[in-house]
Amino acid sequence: MYTFIVNPNARSGLGQKVWKDIERSLEERGVDYKAYLTKYQRHATGIARALTCDREPCTLIVLGGDGTVNEVMNGITDLSLVTFGYIPIGSSNDFARGLGLTTDPLTALGHILAPAKYTYINVGAMSYQDKRRRFAVSTGIGFDAGVCHQVVVSRLKVLLNKIGLGKLSYAGVALSLMMSLKPGKMTVTLDDSRKMEFESVYFTAAMNSRYEGGGFKFCPDADPSDGLLDIIVIANMPKLKALALLPTAFKGWHVRFKGIHIFTCRKADIVSRTPLPVHTDGEPVFLQRHICAFLEPQKIKIILS
Repeated sequence: MYTFIVNPNARSGLGQKVWKDIERSLEERGVDYKAYLTKYQRHATGIARALTCDREPCTLIVLGGDGTVNEVMNGITDLSLVTFGYIPIGSSNDFARGLGLTTDPLTALGHILAPAKYTYINVGAMSYQDKRRRFAVSTGIGFDAGVCHQVVVSRLKVLLNKIGLGKLSYAGVALSLMMSLKPGKMTVTLDDSRKMEFESVYFTAAMNSRYEGGGFKFCPDADPSDGLLDIIVIANMPKLKALALLPTAFKGWHVRFKGIHIFTCRKADIVSRTPLPVHTDGEPVFLQRHICAFLEPQKIKIILS
């Protein structure tokens, strides 16, 4: 039995069309399956929680974007008991990009129904105040989270999705937001031992994968299976330089320049002088001054393509 969690509104409604194609293929193959279609924000979290609360091994297939992956990860009761399949149809697809998964839905379905390869990956967690959220790709505070917040409320993403360029919405919003951004002071403490002070920080992100924001390769060496988070801090550079470096991050070339700081750790404690936007896998969290990023003790099994 295959269990699908489907976001029909992914990529401005493309999810509904793709699911019909997937469903037709499942029926033609005579596959036994159940499907749960999400109806509102964080519905996928509740669905995943209900499906895994018995703590029995199961296979969950997610059809949606990075936000849907994030919601499902946050609902899984025990990560080590889940085999996770993914059919990516989001705007950015950074989770799929980081794992080298195909973005062709029917090809992805074929790999899921007849798996040839698996991998086990870490799942991150971010705590703030008395709350906690998991992330599969990244969490961040500052500029990158501000872009995610703006994309959520912007019509630009919807318009670009209609012409197949949804991932560029992040780059477009980033360019406009950079002009109004005021970098501030942050303190970053790694593994409770290495404390660093940064002036004029644009953002700090904890990366489980190489990519975020629609293909920005912020941490080129990040490996979701290595038991470590990669931390990037962008600080102490003129705004025009930061703006000029932004496009180079698509190739990971930004790491060659002064002002780009990258570290690895198991836990990162980040404190900002002023409250700033925060995100987990592009999903906004209200303004915060203090977040902590770390890895869950269990890994999750992923079907590869």
